[in-house]
Amino acid sequence: MSNSGMVELPVLQDAAAGPCCAPIGAGELSVADSEATAAKFKALADPVRLRLFSKIASHPGGEACVCDIQDVGVSQPTVSHHLKKLREAGLLSSERRGTWVYYRVEPAALAAMSRLLSLPA
Repeated sequence: MSNSGMVELPVLQDAAAGPCCAPIGAGELSVADSEATAAKFKALADPVRLRLFSKIASHPGGEACVCDIQDVGVSQPTVSHHLKKLREAGLLSSERRGTWVYYRVEPAALAAMSRLLSLPA
C-alpha cells in the first residue's frame, strides 16, 4: 500500500482480453484494447445492469442466485437480457445449479478497468 492509502493493483490476466491495460495516461490505447474496454464500460452504463452488477458484487460469498437479485423493477426476461450483456462483456461469469443460475463478478475484468482509469505513477 502506498502512502496515499491507495492499493496498487497487480497486473492480472483476463482470459478473454489478455493482460490488463496500462493506466490511460501511460500511452495511447490500441484499437483492440479500446474496443474491449469500451464494451465493458458500455455494459455497465445501463442503470439496471449497474444495479444487478452491484447486487452480485455485494452479495455474501461473492456470488448470487438469479432468484436473489431479479427484483430490480423490470421483468424476468429483461433481467436475463441484462445479465447476458454483462456476461458477454466479461464482467460476470455464471454457473447453472439445478434450475437456478448463479453469477459471480470477474475480478480480473474489474482490475483491468480500474487500472486503466488510474493515473500512472
